[in-house]
Amino acid sequence: MKVAFLVAKEGIEQVELTDPWKAVADAGHTPELVSPESGRVQAFDHLDKADTFAVDRTVGEARPDDYDALVLPGGVANPDALRMDEDAVAFAKAFFDLGKPVAAICHAPWTLVEADVLRGRTLTSWPSLRTDITNAGGTWVDEQVKVCTAGPNTLITSRKPDDLKAFCETLLGELAP
Repeated sequence: MKVAFLVAKEGIEQVELTDPWKAVADAGHTPELVSPESGRVQAFDHLDKADTFAVDRTVGEARPDDYDALVLPGGVANPDALRMDEDAVAFAKAFFDLGKPVAAICHAPWTLVEADVLRGRTLTSWPSLRTDITNAGGTWVDEQVKVCTAGPNTLITSRKPDDLKAFCETLLGELAP
């Protein structure tokens, strides 16, 4: 399976990118880094700069049809930048329209709020997104991992880096044949 990881140019919480990426790759799937801009993206360890990662495809080059699932890492600045990019929002929304799994952690649901795909869905996130999710028609819960199938696709969400083990296990369970 081929899994798109959608990130902005900077502000990605590194562990929220690298842990799911490693889990996907170790399970024999193909992760691919997709971003609005080519080149490298800057990850962070909370507010401190961490590593950079090479973009495999820009949002303009990538086609949701070519992927089996989408992962949205968090970080505060990352999803905030993505939600301001119409092509990135449309890319994320397409996975819902195509009925493909989407996994989002921490602040990443901000991109989904902008894509208007949370109406009638139950999810979790970093607690500060609760009002945004509720205003977008979703139901926010405080759980380590929430799997919601009350829509056209499976939506997997988690709250924070401490939830990554459960988040990755749940994502891999969804990708299993």
